Order: sequence, then C-alpha cells, then structure tokens
Amino acid sequence: MNIAVIGTGYVGLVSGVCFAEFGFNVVCVDNDVSKILNLQKGLVPIYEPGLDKILSKNSEAGRLKFTSKIAEAIVTADIIFIAVGTPSKSDGSADLSYVYNAIEEMSAYVNHNAILVIKSTVPVGTTRKIKQFLINKGINIDVAFNPEFLKEGAAVDDFMHPDRVILGIESKKAQKALFNVYRPLYVFNIPFVFTDWETAELSKYASNAFLAMKVTFINEMADLCESCGADINEVALAMGLDKRIGSKFLQAGPGYGGSCFPKDTSALNDFADKLGVQLPLVQETIKSNNKRRKKMVEKILSACNYDLKGKNISVLGVTFKANTDDMRDSPSVEIINELISRGAYVRIYDPSFSKQAKEIFDNLEWSNNAYDNCNNADAVVILTDWSEFRALNLHELNKRVKSPLLIDLRNIYTLSDVKEAGFSYCSVGRAFRGNE
Repeated sequence: MNIAVIGTGYVGLVSGVCFAEFGFNVVCVDNDVSKILNLQKGLVPIYEPGLDKILSKNSEAGRLKFTSKIAEAIVTADIIFIAVGTPSKSDGSADLSYVYNAIEEMSAYVNHNAILVIKSTVPVGTTRKIKQFLINKGINIDVAFNPEFLKEGAAVDDFMHPDRVILGIESKKAQKALFNVYRPLYVFNIPFVFTDWETAELSKYASNAFLAMKVTFINEMADLCESCGADINEVALAMGLDKRIGSKFLQAGPGYGGSCFPKDTSALNDFADKLGVQLPLVQETIKSNNKRRKKMVEKILSACNYDLKGKNISVLGVTFKANTDDMRDSPSVEIINELISRGAYVRIYDPSFSKQAKEIFDNLEWSNNAYDNCNNADAVVILTDWSEFRALNLHELNKRVKSPLLIDLRNIYTLSDVKEAGFSYCSVGRAFRGNE
C-alpha cells in the first residue's frame, strides 16, 4: 500500500514515519523546500524522542521518502492523509486555508480510486464540506476523518500504542482500507471506533476540551490548597486513584499551552457559538487558563518581596512542556516578559535548546547547563518539568546562587528535600515556604 502524507509538521511527520515503520511505502510532501532537504538528509526539524532513529531506519530501507513536489506523492497513493496546520484566527475560529490549499493542489493529481483522510483538526462539518468541494471539482473519491491524539514528547509511543483509533467514514470501502492501514495495532487489542464524520470531528475537540478542563480544575484546586493549608500533590494523588477520574493531567502548574489545547478549546467554543449553543465550562476553562500565567507572575513577585529590579532570575525550562522544543502558547513567554518588564535580568536554560525559544528570547542570555544558569541568581524559577531538573544537586545549586530561593512552578521537589538543602521554597498548591 502506498501512503502520501501532506504536511510535515508535528502530526504529519510523526504519522508518516510511523506508517513507514508499519511497513507501508510512504511519501511525505511539504512546500517548505528547506525542510524537505533537511528531512532527506535525516535531519528532524522537531524535538521528539526516538523520531530521528525511526526516520533514518525507514529512509534507509526505502519505505520513507520526502518531496516538495506534490505530484510525486499523490499520483500513486492509495491513501492520502492531510496533516497541515489549522491555527486559530484572531476571533478564535480555526483557519482552514492550509487544508483547502492542500486539497486544491492534490486534486490535480489524485488517483480517483484513492481515499482522502483528513487528519488535521477541523471544525465539525468540515469533512462533509471537503467532500462537496471535491465533487464540485468533478472528483468523487472517498473521504474520511481520522483525528490524532499525539502528546508532544511521547508522540511515537502514542502513535504505536494509542488508546483508540477513531475513523469517521462514509463507505465500507473506506472502512476496509483504513482498517488495513491500522491493522498492525489490532494485535494489541486497540479499540477501533468507526463512526460518521461529524461524530469523529467532535470527538477530537471534546477530548481536548475535557483534558484542558482537567488541567484548569487542578490548578484552581491548587489555589484553594494554598488558602486552606492542603497539599495539591496529595489531593491530586487521592483524586487520581479514582478510576473514574484517572491520574493524568492532574499536575498543578502554570496552565496549559502548546499547539492543541488553546486553539482547540477556542475553535470548539467558536463553533458552538455559531450554532447558538453556549459552552460555559469551555468558556470558563479558557478564561481561567488565561489568568493562570498572571497568577504565576504574582507568585514569583511575592516570593521576591515584590522587588525584581536588578535581580538575577534563573529560569529553568521554557518550552510549554518537557520533551519538546515547542514554544507555541507556552506560559513561559508571558511570564518571562513580565519579569523583564519589572526590571529583572533573566537567564535561560532549556534542555531542548529550542530554536523557537531562542528566536523569541533573542535578547536574553542562555546557559549550557542548569548549574551555570543559576550562578549568582537571586531566585531560581522552574517553568518546565524536564526530567533532568528532578535530579539537580540542590546543595551544589545552593553554593552557586546568590540567594537560596527556589520557585518551583511544577512541584518537582518534596518540601523536605528543599528544606534540607537550605532553600526557601515557593511551589504551587502547597502552603510551606521558607525554612521555618
């Protein structure tokens, strides 16, 4: 089976590489020529653990190819996946221009026996509109919708061992073909959900909105913990042991960011609003998360006695989450910019050495490791929960800083460990601070 993947962003690249790992012949196409040239050399443009090795393996085996010429990818393709971006517009709605541009280009070369699969996250009803768009151009091929549920930093494993595979289809032909595409997962007893287009589309938005609400809920509980003396880590543990709730996405912190939750909650709310349906839970989730970053700035200010002028602040981690170089809607941007506006001198260390981050913070000093970044610091702020930050030698860190103040916005450390190392400690949802 020949598979074409249009778009080599996060979803497209991971999907294409993993389909090749399944044993299919895959051609990934993108109009970014420089990106394609780098991929042909085995250079992966995103930070995703394990992706580079699988890419190289399948490229060498001849199953995986990259091109900037859409005809090379489309003409012989049995299955065509659209995996281009659908960013938010200024009004919160999804920008579908990249999707329709890709379909317009594809339509000139498509094999009329092929099946088109939309993998981009699109508003409910879009797949049906795409089908009509193609019919109006005289192209009557099967169209399906197959949402992705990849977590950045664990995308390869998520693709290879998903919780479920959701497929919005219109015919038995599409069902059979897409079952064959994902057949390698069937041996792991992965549930397959075959449904209609609209249900599949809404399942994606509903899933992300629910997870975003879960993140927001635990952050609001963290605020309550700080006022009543409870420990949010233990509250989250107690909640997560309930199988109806589950432990994932119950980590208090600076709020959600990245490429999915912000745009998908906004797009879902915009779609519902146009239908005259109010989603107050989703609306409050968006509002609460937007306020979260200001609360984190307030927490840092309070820990520093509301005086940041001339203070050296060591920031550890700036990507929106660990194991990725993605800076899209990262809480760190608003937080760091606010610290700078208050007169702080900020130094950064992030294990990804994100190109995006360096462009955003091009006027700030970067360090090569966490310890050097903390030299002469008046405060150390942990913004991203990279694994290497969990194993810092706090005694060594104490020797390097000017003032032993650790502001841990990810609750990486136990209160006793930080106290034993001589740090004043400010965390999220835990009342203890200082060495009393």
